[in-house]
Amino acid sequence: MANTSKIVFIGAGSMSFGLSTFRDMFSDDPLRGLTRDELHGCTLTLVDTNPEALARMTALAERMNAAAGSHLTIEHTTDRRAALDGAGFVINSVAIDRTRLWKLDFEVPKRLGIRHTLGENGGPGGLFFTLRTLPLIFDITRDMEELCPNALFLNYSNPESRIVLALAKYSKIKAMGLCHGIFMARGDICRILGREWRDLELWAAGLNHFQVVTQVRERATGRDLYPLLKEKAKTYDPSFLPLTRRMMDSFGHWITCSDDHFGEYLPYGWEGGEDGYDFAEDERERIELKGQIEAIVDHGAPLPEDWHGSVGERTVDVIGGVLHNRHRYLESAVLYNNGAIPNLPADLAVEVPAMIDVAGVHPISQGPLPDPLAKLLSLQAAPQQLAVEAAVHASKELALQALLVDPVINSTDAAVRLLDELWEVNRPYIRRCV
Repeated sequence: MANTSKIVFIGAGSMSFGLSTFRDMFSDDPLRGLTRDELHGCTLTLVDTNPEALARMTALAERMNAAAGSHLTIEHTTDRRAALDGAGFVINSVAIDRTRLWKLDFEVPKRLGIRHTLGENGGPGGLFFTLRTLPLIFDITRDMEELCPNALFLNYSNPESRIVLALAKYSKIKAMGLCHGIFMARGDICRILGREWRDLELWAAGLNHFQVVTQVRERATGRDLYPLLKEKAKTYDPSFLPLTRRMMDSFGHWITCSDDHFGEYLPYGWEGGEDGYDFAEDERERIELKGQIEAIVDHGAPLPEDWHGSVGERTVDVIGGVLHNRHRYLESAVLYNNGAIPNLPADLAVEVPAMIDVAGVHPISQGPLPDPLAKLLSLQAAPQQLAVEAAVHASKELALQALLVDPVINSTDAAVRLLDELWEVNRPYIRRCV
């Protein structure tokens, strides 16, 4: 029998995302009406395939739970099926050999003449993330169909849009994606306007990492700040998000969530920077964070003051909203379209605002996007749909077709060569999902 208050966190050994999740679970956020008692009495079961990382993060969760007085029961296991039995919510943040394979996703196409950025959610990198990640996602959701068929799957793994699309088409599990891209956009817009982050409200709709900001408003008064943003952007530091601002000049709207993120989807996205992800800085930050956590859990060092505050992820909003029927508003959720954005294909995962209550997650439609922007976003429909089919059917033929309809690909020869090379690298993870 399902226990709606059992929360399973798969990939909990992740130090960065694990810490962010714990900070939200064990902190107050008065602006959102959240307290550290939101999940009082729930069981949080942490799951990871790396026992060392799992033990470290379990000890951190126990320490933060005790310090906050949140009264969650903390469990941990490397046995995913045992964890899922009877769960009400499943948080997913898995990644397969993340750094090594992501580097190859970026470097191999670049060596073959593909000008792209990041190599994670769009372009050839987005395809190979899909090919290797979806089989593992379906392993998890098949277990859920057997062990907790009514649980809500909250996905944080990339590529978000393709995972949610695949699950909508090929799984019975209720699934949604959560991403902080809209909050990155809010921070950038606040920077140009010279306003505090909490002063603004944004409404947006589109695809994950490729949303159109439909409204920019002052929280206290509801005043439309879009005219002021466009005026101030004209004279702001020209080196700051030049591609985003050029697109706003051309289409009249800000596109989330940064030059390199939405640049993944466009043939000229490299104009916003084509250096890829900063893996060296990422590694330095991980080493530093690991040292901090080990000092806390092994040697009793105090928790840093800022770890007592929420980072604003929306996991707790969703779980608390469902558990307590709180009717909460989410600025952004990745959901199957099915008409939420009427002038994008129904068979696509989109990112739109949503309402949460005991009945689940309800997309909020703002009506159609401006036609030119809908046409811009529609360029990604075929690559995302074909990438999902290639992954689900483990089809190299479909994978090539997914590359050849992708606007980032500039050469059929490069497409064939990068597919051959990266298919072999990813072969251990590619398998039929249905």
